[in-house]
Amino acid sequence: MCAESLQFGASSALLTDLYQLTMLQSYYRHGMLQTAVFEFFVRRLPANRPFLVAAGLEHLLDYLEELRFDTEELQWLSKQPQFHADFIDWLSEFRFTGDVWAVPEGTVVFAEEPLVRVVAPLPEAQLVESRLINLIQFPTLIATKAARCRLAAPGKVLVDFGFRRAHGAEAGLLAARAAYIAGFQGTATVEAGRLYGIPIYGTMAHSFIQAHPDEMLAFRNFATSNPGPVVLLLDTYDTEQAAEKVIHLAKELAVQGISVHGVRIDSGDLLDHARRVRKILDDGGLQQTRIFASGSLDEYALSELEKNRAPIDGYGIGSRLDTSADLPYLDCAYKLQEYAGRPCRKRSEGKATWPGRKQIFRRFQNGLLAGDSISLEDAPQPGQPLLELVMRGGRRTRPPVPLAELRESAARNLAQLPPAFCQLETDQRYPVEISEAIRNLAQQCDQQTLAGQSGMR
Repeated sequence: MCAESLQFGASSALLTDLYQLTMLQSYYRHGMLQTAVFEFFVRRLPANRPFLVAAGLEHLLDYLEELRFDTEELQWLSKQPQFHADFIDWLSEFRFTGDVWAVPEGTVVFAEEPLVRVVAPLPEAQLVESRLINLIQFPTLIATKAARCRLAAPGKVLVDFGFRRAHGAEAGLLAARAAYIAGFQGTATVEAGRLYGIPIYGTMAHSFIQAHPDEMLAFRNFATSNPGPVVLLLDTYDTEQAAEKVIHLAKELAVQGISVHGVRIDSGDLLDHARRVRKILDDGGLQQTRIFASGSLDEYALSELEKNRAPIDGYGIGSRLDTSADLPYLDCAYKLQEYAGRPCRKRSEGKATWPGRKQIFRRFQNGLLAGDSISLEDAPQPGQPLLELVMRGGRRTRPPVPLAELRESAARNLAQLPPAFCQLETDQRYPVEISEAIRNLAQQCDQQTLAGQSGMR
């Protein structure tokens, strides 16, 4: 099990869609147990996402290693009218025994590129579809949002503040982890600190100030009770008056060996308030006291503040990060590419897929990404292959990768982006080529499909 496992009951085999189980029952009863190949990919990127940062793989591997139906789940399924007793018995021995290929977490990826390939007996590869998408799509979405924040505010401290408005506990924890991989310094979510070893940050709430008869007493009580890195919240009443109070309090606290590490501004015109507060602090001898800002921030707000040289040392990014407010989901899919040695291709209008076991080959020029080719695994192209074997026979091929290494990988990947792709808004699209080998295989699949349809007439 991954040392960073979610550990709060999120591994049930019933975390799936009903049709996965009804399909499994049919596969079982008709002996369709041969090897299948499925791939997870993002069909297309919206205008405001020129790249993605892959995330979520370690939790997916946890899920696959632990996948089984427990007694309570089997008993519940046995009471559902659509399932037969022999199928329930078969599920009691169900385990994932397949192989998994994937791009490492922190890798910059693009549309149509397979991020995960599952090679397993058809029922196994089919059942995991819903949870696999669930565990890869959301962290990738948040890691990408966090990476854009990091690109907008290079060198600044960024902290995940979004747990309270995340869509559930799992989402909040996965978001904290994904943001940390993508370059955030830490999170306010304490459980994410315990589970993942992410540094935790915090200040105080407005309610703490309001609970005291006056603001100065609130500041004093907080600082003397929490003599670590003291950060005081300024904007409960009047931001600049609060900053003046911090000047007087700092002198008092210095006698006790306590310093005011920072102040936080959470509302109003952050640029104007930060400039005024910076001058007050500097004039009062607190040049080393940092200014931290929060309040409905995202990469666009950060970019505007940074462009105007706001004297802000760090930012807390909350709701708009953990919900990826401007893009709450990815147009992604997990599709069958091969079954029993036969290449498979979906031809649905607007949702056609490319068949076969694929690999991504990445080219570089002057240290920057220059273009990717998607080809069949056995028809390599020039460049660095990105998909790695991470699971064989249902077991990991290596220990879980430490978060520190994933952060380093993400930082390297982001540093390799061409400048145009580091802009928050760009109409450029990274070149991803579909190889001739894949196109030829697709043509063969189409011919076989047409022949099969003709034979049914």
